[in-house]
Parts: sequence; C-alpha cells; structure tokens
Amino acid sequence: MTLNSKPLKLALAAAIASPLMISLPVQAENPMEKGLAISEEAKRRDLGWQDMKAQMQMVLRNKQGQESVREVRMKSLEVDNDGDKSLSVFDQPLDVKGTAFLSFSHPVGADDQWLYLPALKRVKRIASRNKSGPFMGSEFAYEDLSSFEVEKYTYKYLRNEPCDLGECFVVEQYPVDKNSGYTRRVVWLDTAEYRVSKTEFYDRKDSPLKTLTNHDYQQYEGKHWRPDLMKMVNHQTGKSTDLKWTGYEFKTGLTDKDFNKNTLKRAR
Repeated sequence: MTLNSKPLKLALAAAIASPLMISLPVQAENPMEKGLAISEEAKRRDLGWQDMKAQMQMVLRNKQGQESVREVRMKSLEVDNDGDKSLSVFDQPLDVKGTAFLSFSHPVGADDQWLYLPALKRVKRIASRNKSGPFMGSEFAYEDLSSFEVEKYTYKYLRNEPCDLGECFVVEQYPVDKNSGYTRRVVWLDTAEYRVSKTEFYDRKDSPLKTLTNHDYQQYEGKHWRPDLMKMVNHQTGKSTDLKWTGYEFKTGLTDKDFNKNTLKRAR
C-alpha cells in the first residue's frame, strides 16, 4: 500500500476525525512548569498544621566571630486561602525584652508587618520598600520571615543533584515583588520529602549575598518537617545568624485573636 493509495488516505481521514483512535505524545514539562510543580508539591505536603508554638534562640555572629544571643517565643497560624500569620516576642536580653514582631503573609501583594519597640512604646509598620532590611540586626531580612507562598515567585527547574538530605531538586525562584532585595533565590529541596536543604540568595546586582542551610529536621504530627537549626551566612559582610528551635507544639488552639496588631504591645 503506497502513501497515495485510496485505502490509506481513508484510514488517515478516519483517524483524524476520531481522536480516540490515535494517541498524541504528551508534551514534556519545560523547566518553568517543572519548577512550579515542585514548589506547589512542597507547599501541599506541609498543609494542615493549623497553628504552632516554639522557642527560638537567635545567635548573631560578627565577622570576628563574637556572638550575641537572643531568646524568642514564636507563634504561627495557618490561614485558609491566604499566607500564614506569625508573632515573635523577644524575652532576652534586657535591651530587646518586650520587642514583638507581627507578620501577615499574603500570596499576592505586599505582606503586612509590624514591629513593637518597647523603648518607644509604639508600633511601627514595616514599609514594603524596607522589607529587604535586616531584622533586629540579624542576617535575616524582613522578607525572609514571611511564609513561603507559591504565588510570590516564578520558577525554573535547574537540575537534580546530591545534597545533605540525599537527592535534591534544584529550583530557581524569581520574586514577583518589585521591592524584594533579591533578583533570585536558588533552592535545594530533597526529592523524598520536599524539605528545603539550602537556599542561596542573590542581591539586586545578581551577586551572591547569603546562604541559608537547614539542619536536623524532625517530623511532627506524622507529616510536618521542621529543622532544629537554621544557619544564615552573609558572604558580603562575613556575618552570620543561627536560629535554634526547640519545643515545637502544633494544633494548640491559637486563633486570629492571638495575632492582632492592636494588642501587639501587650504580647506575652
């Protein structure tokens, strides 16, 4: 049977008229689609924790290795169809005791963030243009403290490679917010549990700025993974900040009333 034969032409015409009779090849994911899919799965796997309490020790270290330590109490609330809410209250040392930070993350648009400074006895709103500034002298910026929301970035899958958690996806994230202090972040997520192993931050000139590594993950509620230690190193200043987490509790009954800017100065 030749290509020009009548029976073959009729068979092809019938196949075109009936899509169920032919199988079209599925288009392979491009790097943008794959990067987005990985990030969506990471978010999906951690849904349902409802609320959380924990103790956090913040260790600030200068270029010479000198340290200062702060004790912080943390509360977080998972919000349906929006970003998480979080409250941080400083207990030690005395010069920061009573300082409180409240953050309402949002998938779209600027986050809402407030800082209560007891010395001034007033609540200060953190302007969007200042989100790239350092939080309480640490190497974490205000924008680093908001919850991860898929809509905050566009994505590009780069590769798979070995990492501290085994095998990792490597995904580039580009902030949507024009006020972000970063041009991009490169994130390593393990292929088994989608935990973040490492994040590299690049400044507005696209130069390496900081690296965050997460260590000693523990699982809670049979589902939710949290690191006991987070280490942020600033490559441009030589400074670093460690966050050491203890006493995680989930589903403790926190509500919106526990995250109210009007009661921020009375946070306990």
